[in-house]
Amino acid sequence: MDSSMHFALLLALFIPILLHLVTRFKYSSYNLPPGSLGFPFIGQSISLLRALRSNTDYQWYQGRIKKYGPVSKMWLFGSPAVMMAGPAANHFIFSNKDLLFTGTRSVNLLTGRNILMLSGEELKQVRSALQNFLSPEMVIKYVSKMDREVRRHVKLNWVGHKTVTVLPLAKRLMFDIICSVIFGQEAGSVREALATDFQTLVKAALSIPLKVPFTRFSKGFNASKRIRKVLRGIARERETLLQQGHGASADDFFTYMLASRAEGAHLLTVEDIVDNAIFLLIAGYETSSVLITFMLWHLDKEPEVLGKITEEQDEIARNKGPDDALTWDDVSRMKYTWKVAMETLRTIPPIFGSFRTATKDIEYQGYHIPKGWLVFTAQPVTHLDANIFAEPSKFDPARFENNSSIPPYCFVPFGGGPRMCPGNEFARTETLVTMHYLVMQFKWKMCCKDEGYKKDPSPMPLLGLPIELQPRCLPENAHA
Repeated sequence: MDSSMHFALLLALFIPILLHLVTRFKYSSYNLPPGSLGFPFIGQSISLLRALRSNTDYQWYQGRIKKYGPVSKMWLFGSPAVMMAGPAANHFIFSNKDLLFTGTRSVNLLTGRNILMLSGEELKQVRSALQNFLSPEMVIKYVSKMDREVRRHVKLNWVGHKTVTVLPLAKRLMFDIICSVIFGQEAGSVREALATDFQTLVKAALSIPLKVPFTRFSKGFNASKRIRKVLRGIARERETLLQQGHGASADDFFTYMLASRAEGAHLLTVEDIVDNAIFLLIAGYETSSVLITFMLWHLDKEPEVLGKITEEQDEIARNKGPDDALTWDDVSRMKYTWKVAMETLRTIPPIFGSFRTATKDIEYQGYHIPKGWLVFTAQPVTHLDANIFAEPSKFDPARFENNSSIPPYCFVPFGGGPRMCPGNEFARTETLVTMHYLVMQFKWKMCCKDEGYKKDPSPMPLLGLPIELQPRCLPENAHA
């Protein structure tokens, strides 16, 4: 090993220790929350990741709450952080204007200068554009495209197969829907080039952000460069079409953002738009694929619930011809199916926590939270609280018969308050369209009835959920 390598290793060890000492000295006069920052730079990251992967994260959160109370400090994913727990904490985090919606340091490095990194007028402009692009009025236009992608996927990957593994298929379907509906990129070589790199990028999203060769983060960082190059090429093509007077009516993300980028004080660059496109990919990919996977997982164990979903979907299919695409009205009638989805989101939320960054020194319950610190809340703390949801381990979609009976800021799979996830309507629609065709065309049973799951960081069945398929005999006048 040459001297330069020795120096690099010593520097890599020295900088985190120095940063840790500086942090302790800088905030020595603050009334920080109880807890330990732990080992420099890494802190509790490995401990939490280990709990997620062993599916003991709820116990991990409860252990910290029992030891330190509902507010505690730590070092997490490269940043000093404060964990908050409970409905009051959720309300504080989702409603406080001084807490900027953010990702972990790893996510920010991988995705670039997206909406999570912006503030002020620039944030308002980009958020407004994203909210408009993903609004219910726009999602209505996307239903037919989603329908086409789901039919193509099911025919190619499910029909004629005796067994399938659900999670990788669900992930690929969500990726294809985003590419087609949001990016306007149909099946082909460009989409295939993105798919493999994108999986590598997602795996790196909650790794420790060290650019050391062959680590998960390093592989993800290199994949993000390749993804950015492809998306930049798509954006440039759309920009050229707009300059030539074509494509102004297109409803894909790149054309929409390029056409509206001058509608504010900040002129969005192509790089800004590419960075936000990567953010949309990550945000939309994991949530819906995990939700669909665990809906099938639960429905295998809950035949009565499956029967009610089947009855609802059969009724919708009776009013359609064999080649008719689903419409927005059809999706709006899938009320019980969505209750099942919400109960799935409660029991197994696709993301383990919501992250924010303090834009200035703030105070919560008498504790100081310094500017720049990460603040996060974990969804399972309220989702599995027996004081909020009776028999929390029981799968019961009836909990959502009356949403007003659920206390505010207790069910938060998409965030809450004024900063609700702008893509929740898109996620709801793609989930319901997918479930319609799976329920209508197949009966299934898990190959391994005792299959458990882990979180890495999103929940995933240990085997990916392999299931045995049987074609379903449709009722009279129903068409899949």
